[in-house]
Amino acid sequence: MALSTAKDIRELSADECIKRLRDLKQESMNLRLQRSAGTLENPARFKQVRREIAQILTINKEKA
Repeated sequence: MALSTAKDIRELSADECIKRLRDLKQESMNLRLQRSAGTLENPARFKQVRREIAQILTINKEKA
């Protein structure tokens, strides 16, 4: 599930945001492992994952 806009992230509940953040951090770790093993297919996904993590964290701080 790729959220494309901040509006979509703002519509998520707090629990959904936490779950999505946990999933993205897990995906980030998996991408790092794939890169080190040399099996990474889409290197651009790193940037997408990092950006989405930053968006979620920023919106959570706005809500607080």
